[in-house]
Amino acid sequence: MMKTVFSPLHAGHSGQMELVAGEIVPGFEKPSRAEIIKARVETEKLGPILPPESHDVALAKRVHRADYIDFLPTVWERWEAAGKTGSAIPFTWPTRGLRGDVAPRTIEALLGFYSFDGGASFVKGTWDAIKSSHDVGLTAAHLVKAGERAAFALCRPPGHHAGAAFMGGYCFINNAAVAAQWFRDQGAARVTVLDVDYHHGNGTQEIFYDRADVQVINLHGDPMTEYPFFLGHADERGAGPGEGFNHNYPMPFGTAWDAWSASLDDACEKLAAYSPDVVVVSLGVDTFEKDPISHFKLKSADYPKIGRRIAKLNLPTLFVMEGGYAVDEIGVNAVGVLTGFEGR
Repeated sequence: MMKTVFSPLHAGHSGQMELVAGEIVPGFEKPSRAEIIKARVETEKLGPILPPESHDVALAKRVHRADYIDFLPTVWERWEAAGKTGSAIPFTWPTRGLRGDVAPRTIEALLGFYSFDGGASFVKGTWDAIKSSHDVGLTAAHLVKAGERAAFALCRPPGHHAGAAFMGGYCFINNAAVAAQWFRDQGAARVTVLDVDYHHGNGTQEIFYDRADVQVINLHGDPMTEYPFFLGHADERGAGPGEGFNHNYPMPFGTAWDAWSASLDDACEKLAAYSPDVVVVSLGVDTFEKDPISHFKLKSADYPKIGRRIAKLNLPTLFVMEGGYAVDEIGVNAVGVLTGFEGR
């Protein structure tokens, strides 16, 4: 029986808008995603659902810059104090040639300073949701450290696009990276983050790129044609001490199970050769053929196979929920990975 950690506080992050491809649209990342997955956990009798324990955000500052983490709880208050209404969305960014080393003072400028896109917007309940997602991830990590073979952190909002000092792509705190660092702090010599989300985990890669103690493996849409575009190429192998410990598997639009699973097999071989003490799986199921913002062709029947392949590694495993936007099927697909891992 796999334990799931879940917080209802995620629902406070609701009704937010996002900037995507030239339009301001309702956020694809919505509360129903988490609720449908939770309901599937219950109907499949995966195991008990537990509330998170509270954890100090000092843990998040082990992988994120302190000023960035300190900024997040202040956004909505500053937004309202500036007389703004609606979702707090950035609109200008310190790109190449501009000053990215001096934090401005106004909230609209700070939103751009601490982000890479217009997809991580704030409403009144956003910080409470972010904090609860952070707590969910760490509570589930504690379960694995305490001896559970695996645990499921039903995090919302997701985290893998959040870097050391930037938010984006619906992500604010990188829950998988925080958990990986926590395992290291608790004595794990090596940790692997295996990201199977359709979109490249650019934040996770950026955080650990120059480190040898956390291996990062990403299977994702080719950044030449797919968001987040500016990381995720196969030649990105790590830097300095981290060289050789970052592995990317970019794949083209239309990739189906045979080609995708071949990448997973190769990734798992590299993972096994690294011999980590624990695996953190960034579990995105937007590889699904019906996902509205993705372009792979995996079917619901494929997701238990992912779980079974990861189970063959025979390592303690933390599953951290990331993306997946075909809301009707997200529960079937996400929990399918978990039941496959459990050998059902």
